[in-house]
Amino acid sequence: MPSYAELSELLDPATTVLLTVECQQGVVGPAGALPELAAEARSSGALANVARLVTAAHESGVQVIHAIAERRPDGRGANHNARLFRAAERLPVQQLSGTEAVRVAAPIEVAEEDFVVRRLHGLSPVQGTDVDALLRNIGCRTVIVTGVSANVAIPNTVFDAVNRGYVVVVPRDAIAGVPSDYTPAMIRHTLALVATVATTDEVLDGLKRPRGVRRA
Repeated sequence: MPSYAELSELLDPATTVLLTVECQQGVVGPAGALPELAAEARSSGALANVARLVTAAHESGVQVIHAIAERRPDGRGANHNARLFRAAERLPVQQLSGTEAVRVAAPIEVAEEDFVVRRLHGLSPVQGTDVDALLRNIGCRTVIVTGVSANVAIPNTVFDAVNRGYVVVVPRDAIAGVPSDYTPAMIRHTLALVATVATTDEVLDGLKRPRGVRRA
């Protein structure tokens, strides 16, 4: 567990970005394509904690990026090279561009200054998207990674961000995966090796560090 001082140092609002991963209606909404994952994201409190972090980010001047996974109705450009992609094609709810399924899910609020980055391919919101360029252009040093799923997209996001030189903070209670006992095991044995793991409350406290305080 990081100390307050350590976490506060990482979470300078001027150089921190909050990234929400696949927190969209068609994934974590009540009528999502993956009911078990949607139920876990809600019952665990992860989705509510993402919303709390987004609200705090808006209040503290931290940039928010919402990463959305979607596909064209004709499937053009989508991956077909893994079982996961082929299974997604058969789901009753499709993440089609321009539909309600690819809107950011409540209770998360999207502000005018937020970026919404949409991808048509792959497993990661960082690889092959605008996310890395946006992070660099706004001077980001630390990325707070939240959302779903702890099974695939979250570890991909963390690894891709670390490989690109960013410091990553993962609020352990603001991500979700299935089954429920998989997420804490994956955090402990994998993400904790490459990211700073904290709780939502600890991150919220870290974001409250007074602005204008010079780094030591």
